[in-house]
Amino acid sequence: MLLSDINTPRRTVRFDRSRLTLDDIVDIARGTARPALSDDPAFRAAIARGADFLDRLLREDGVVYGVTTGYGDSCTVEVPLALVPELPHHLYTYHGCGLGAPLTPPQARAVMGARLASLSKGYSGVSVELLDQIVRLFDAGLVPVIPSEGSVGASGDLTPLSYLAAVLCGEREVLRAGEVVPAAQALRDAGIAPLRLRPKEGLAIMNGTAVMTGLACLAWDRAAYLTRLVTRITALASFALDGNDHHFDETLFAVKPHAGMQGVAAWLRQDLEYGGQLERNGKRLQDRYSIRCAPHVIGVLADALPFFRTAIENELNSANDNPIIDAEGERVLHGGHFYGGHIAFAMDGMKNAVANLADLLDRQMALLVDARYNAGLPANLSGMQGERAPINHGLKALQISASAWTAEALKLTMPASVFSRSTECHNQDKVSMGTIAARDCLRVLELTEQVAAALLITVRQGVWLRRRVDPEKMLPAPLARMVDLLGQDIVPVTEDRRLDPELHLLLGRIRDQAWSLYA
Repeated sequence: MLLSDINTPRRTVRFDRSRLTLDDIVDIARGTARPALSDDPAFRAAIARGADFLDRLLREDGVVYGVTTGYGDSCTVEVPLALVPELPHHLYTYHGCGLGAPLTPPQARAVMGARLASLSKGYSGVSVELLDQIVRLFDAGLVPVIPSEGSVGASGDLTPLSYLAAVLCGEREVLRAGEVVPAAQALRDAGIAPLRLRPKEGLAIMNGTAVMTGLACLAWDRAAYLTRLVTRITALASFALDGNDHHFDETLFAVKPHAGMQGVAAWLRQDLEYGGQLERNGKRLQDRYSIRCAPHVIGVLADALPFFRTAIENELNSANDNPIIDAEGERVLHGGHFYGGHIAFAMDGMKNAVANLADLLDRQMALLVDARYNAGLPANLSGMQGERAPINHGLKALQISASAWTAEALKLTMPASVFSRSTECHNQDKVSMGTIAARDCLRVLELTEQVAAALLITVRQGVWLRRRVDPEKMLPAPLARMVDLLGQDIVPVTEDRRLDPELHLLLGRIRDQAWSLYA
C-alpha cells in the first residue's frame, strides 16, 4: 500500500506560531498526519489583529500595496475603495494560466501545508477564517488541482498558488477520491461555504514560496532515504563482486573528517561485518572506484542534508509574502520575502548530489554485468546454465535502461537558479527559479530511484550467483536479511523474462521506504 493511500491519519500536526519540521509536512502529504489549526485564544487573537489593522487602515484611507493598489509593476495604480473587495478575486483569476502536469495529491497537500504554516505566523494580515478554510479542505479530502508549471520563484509561486486561492473560493477544480470535480460542487457536497477573500488575502495566499517549499520537504525526505538505500546496495554489490571490505576501515576514515561520509563507511562496515583485518585471498588489492569510493560519493549528500534541512525548515517557518503586516507595531513593511533563493540553492545542490548516486549505481551495475570485471560471475549475470544458456541474456537490457535513466538524471543537474528571467515589466527583474529547481530535483530523485530499483534486481542476482560460484562464501547477516526481503519480490533470473513488473514493485517499496535501513 502506498503511504499516500492511507486514509487513517496517525497523528495531528498543530499549526500555530511554533516551529514546524519538514517531517510534519511530509506526513501531512502522505496522509499519515492531519493538520489542525490551534484553538489557543492568544494565537487566534494574534492572527485577527493583522486583519483588523488592515481594516482600520482602509477606513482611514491608508495606502497598502496590493490592497488599495494594483499588483507588481502596477503598484502605482490606485484602486478606488469601492473596488478593493474585488481585487483579490482578480489576482487569482488572471493568474489562472498554469500548464504542465498537475502536482500529485501528496505534492499538493505539501503545498497546502507549507502555505498554512506561513500564514499561521501572523504577519500576513489574513483572517482566522482563511486558515480554517484550508484545514477544511484537508478534513474533506479535497486537493486543489495545481498545474506544476508557471512560477519563476519570485514574486512567490503566484500562478500555482492561484489554484489554491481559487478553490478556497469555490472555483476551478479539486481531486476528490482520485476524481477531478468542480470545486464548487465539492465544497457544496462537503458542506463548506466558499470563502470571500478579504482585501489582502489573495496576495497573502499567492505571494509566497509554498510550492517550492512543500516540494522541497518531499525531496529532502526521499533523498535522505536514498543515502541509506544506496549504501545498502553498495554493500551487496561489494559482496557480489567479491570486494574488499577493508576499504571502509574506521581508522582509514578517521583521517578524513566528513561526518556524513564517515557515517556511510560505518554503515558499510556494519553491513559487511568488517572485523578490521586485511584479507587478500588472491583478490585485487584495490577495488574500482564505484565500490572503494562509494562512501565519498554518498557522503557528499549525507553531509549536505543537514544544511538542506535547515534551509528548507527556515523557509517553511517564515512569513514569506509581501507586504508583511506588523500589527503590533502598526506598520506595513514592504520587502521581498517571496524570493525563493534558499530553496533554489538547496534544490540545485540536492539534485546534483542525488544524480551522483545514480551515476555511482550505474557504474556498479556496469561492473556486475561485465564478465571482465565481476570476479568470475557469468556475463550479464545470466542465471541460465546448460543448453539454453546461449539464448538467455540476463540483465543486458536492464543495464541499458539504468544507463538511460542515469544519463537523464545527470542532464538535469544544470542549476535552475542561474537562469533568472526579468519578468513583469522589469519589476520582477531578478527571480529565484526555486520552483523549477524543486521540480527538477524531484525528477532526478525519480530517475535515481529507478536506477536503484534496477540495482536491487542486479545485486540480488549477483549475490545469488556469487554464492553459486563460491558456496563457502558466507553472506553477512545484515545482507542476508536484506536478500531475504528482496526475495519476497524478486526471484533469480534464469530464463529471460520481462522485468518491469518487478521494477514497479520495487519502486513502490522505495517510495514507501518499506525497508528499515540503519539507525
